[in-house]
Amino acid sequence: MASARAFAIFFSLVLVAAAAGFAWWRAHGLRWDGAVPFDPAFHRLTPEEVVTLPLAVRFDMPMGSQHGALTYNARPFRISRHLGDDLNGIGGENSDLGDPVFAAGMGRVVYAGMPGAGWGKMIIVAHRLPADDEAGPVVQTMYAHLDEILVKPGQVVQRGEKIGTVGTGEGAYLAHLHFEVRQGPYINPAEGYADTPLNRLAPEAFIQSHRGAGAADLGPAPRL
Repeated sequence: MASARAFAIFFSLVLVAAAAGFAWWRAHGLRWDGAVPFDPAFHRLTPEEVVTLPLAVRFDMPMGSQHGALTYNARPFRISRHLGDDLNGIGGENSDLGDPVFAAGMGRVVYAGMPGAGWGKMIIVAHRLPADDEAGPVVQTMYAHLDEILVKPGQVVQRGEKIGTVGTGEGAYLAHLHFEVRQGPYINPAEGYADTPLNRLAPEAFIQSHRGAGAADLGPAPRL
């Protein structure tokens, strides 16, 4: 009798442990085949992925007009170790909450999610540059603190296509867009501040040098 009771207790403990293990497994996104879901911190675009990226021959600002009208840069690149530009609507405070965020150039979404505290919702788009471009062969534009994500990983986006909306980093900040331009194929949300520029380029300067159009040319398909 005692042995039967001990076996029942042991069997119950095994079931509890198995259930807890399965819950942990599911919570961490693992699959029974041993595969792990996409983790951008450890992913590098393959040569095949790079050469099949859409060719981006023109870039525009991700907020306001193609020239960035009706926006201002509240914290530019490398001010106080900042690795991007913080773009705001001209009303200040949270007046730009929900404003559209546009893809700066044609490319493919390589990340769309919430990478961790402080970032809120984030999108990373990879772009292939012309072979003679000094910044090439691939750059990534990153859009963070979003309120909404309107695209999915793997989706090809056009320059000027609405991909998200301005947010607050899940309430961490006043509404604004943290916008970065990164060189290279490594996909990693990483940090927004550092003592060196790392692989970041000055976003405003990059776009000015890659507009590929005259100052009066706003291009087709006006932004909505």
